Amino acid sequence: MANRNGGFIGTDGLDAPDPPTGVTPTTGNEQVSVAFTAPTDTGTSAITGFVVQVSTDGTDYSAGSNTGSSSPIVVTSLTNDTAATAKVWAINAYGTSAPSDASASFTPALIQTALWAAINNSSNRIDTMSLSTTGNSSDFGDLTVSRHGPATLASSTRGVFAGGHNSNSVTIDYVTILTSGNATDFGDMITTNGAYSGGLSNDTRGLIFGGDEAAYYNQIQYITIASTGNAQDFGDLSYSPKHPDGSASSTIGVMQGGRTNTNPAETNIMNSVTIGSLGNGSDFGNLTVARYQGASCSSSTRGLHGGGFKTQGGNTFLDTIDYITFSSLGDASDFGNLSAARRQLGAASGVTYGTFASGYGGGANLDTIDYVTIASTGNASDWGDLTAAGQDAHGLSNCHGGI
Repeated sequence: MANRNGGFIGTDGLDAPDPPTGVTPTTGNEQVSVAFTAPTDTGTSAITGFVVQVSTDGTDYSAGSNTGSSSPIVVTSLTNDTAATAKVWAINAYGTSAPSDASASFTPALIQTALWAAINNSSNRIDTMSLSTTGNSSDFGDLTVSRHGPATLASSTRGVFAGGHNSNSVTIDYVTILTSGNATDFGDMITTNGAYSGGLSNDTRGLIFGGDEAAYYNQIQYITIASTGNAQDFGDLSYSPKHPDGSASSTIGVMQGGRTNTNPAETNIMNSVTIGSLGNGSDFGNLTVARYQGASCSSSTRGLHGGGFKTQGGNTFLDTIDYITFSSLGDASDFGNLSAARRQLGAASGVTYGTFASGYGGGANLDTIDYVTIASTGNASDWGDLTAAGQDAHGLSNCHGGI
């Protein structure tokens, strides 16, 4: 029977629909998708739509709302980590139903996800893993071009893989981080050789810097992550590295380390830029150890740089992790050590944890994923394993320090 107490003021409640039933929430980042079953008794007029409203106290359903013509309806702009419930109303030409029963409690939360590109040498494989709990990675999809060592960067929704060593590709690919599948062409790098570049980003703009198989570039390129198109010129580094890496806050990007054409080949230089503007890199300070083929990740306040290789004093694989504070120019400080010395590794950050994966060390390619708590110092612990051992499996995430 149609709800006899529904209806807007001035309408006949007898003709309003019954309330929806089976209200079921599915949470996401600052949102909830609310599924429901439409009433079989629609009143004396067909249902024209539904309203979902959210409450954080079980009484006042004004924390968020949305309308739609069918189930499910997504309510956005909610507060992460705050418990809530939802109710649904049905609408026809004569009025609005009584509310449905409240849904079960739900809590919107960021789905922290990392992607690892080019697992195993010169492959097209992409892995995915959660950054909220320890565990192994799983298959995500494929790059458009097989390669190893692409520059990686990401917004909160989109991951980007630029260049890489294998015919020295200048291809830029992208994926939607929370939707598994193969990568799509984004555009091309400016350079004619895209091997061994570094990458960093905030939520809007990505920077690609250094690189080249045969030469040594000091160029910084940029892309707008939400669109597609070829990279554009940003400015220049103060030095010309290949195998550099970078970390970022929402405003500051720090590019560090790498191999140069000087002797010794490795460097401890760090340059910084303001990501939202154009310009050349300026001196930030020095790493604790000159190195190349290391990897970096970050929180919004602190950048980490781990692993790598140095030739001065003999060929040495490094397990050293450095850290910097973005708000303070100066040399890096010692953070701790990786579980194994290695070069050609990748890194990806969660809200709390920094992870380091793959690499070459001890005479073998590694599938090991290490992690540290970024806000503290200390040695890395085991997180899990990649789907395959490899080197240059560079990482990105939807929750790094630049977002």
